[in-house]
Amino acid sequence: MAKAGYHHGNLRQALVEAALPLIAARGAQGFTLSEAAKEAGVTPAAVYRHFAGREDLIAECARQGYAIFADLMEHAWNGGKPTALSAFGATGRAYLAFAQKFPGHYMAMFESGLSPNRSPELAAGMERAEAVALKATQALSAHIPEGRRPPPSMVAAHVRALSHGVVELYARAAPGTQSPFSPEDLLESGIGVYLRGLGLIAPDS
Repeated sequence: MAKAGYHHGNLRQALVEAALPLIAARGAQGFTLSEAAKEAGVTPAAVYRHFAGREDLIAECARQGYAIFADLMEHAWNGGKPTALSAFGATGRAYLAFAQKFPGHYMAMFESGLSPNRSPELAAGMERAEAVALKATQALSAHIPEGRRPPPSMVAAHVRALSHGVVELYARAAPGTQSPFSPEDLLESGIGVYLRGLGLIAPDS
């Protein structure tokens, strides 16, 4: 196998790109560094020039994933207006689109068991992505008196859990994940029920 990544002087990125499909196929902990090295066309020893171990490689996949994810979320929020509700819905659709288009990144970010505080770069990427969710929930609750508003961080966490559940149960192309409704419809209706229950949107919104 040609050592394309190594010869082009970008072995670090070649290893990331080799690991991502392995993560998508087997899970974040379902591959070895030797397998990633083989896919990148280098010897296992070469991996250690850039990563201390498998977790470091997974963390870099997650860091890059957060950068892509944050860009998508920010674009969805800014492009989903004119209303806070439509923009909020756009961020939900962006979440699903990211999980479906970038499964290796998604699994490294949310299913690897690695703490986002593993490195300042990883933590910063996560915080940038979460800032969009906080901004969205703050905008939706602006009409509620301050003392009665649910904490935006709690609402964001609940919506993130709902989104992740839809991805896990219905947005993966695996047996048993079929639903009579699309993942997008499931997420939108679920979020709508939740937001109405909190009084963040009117019953007829």
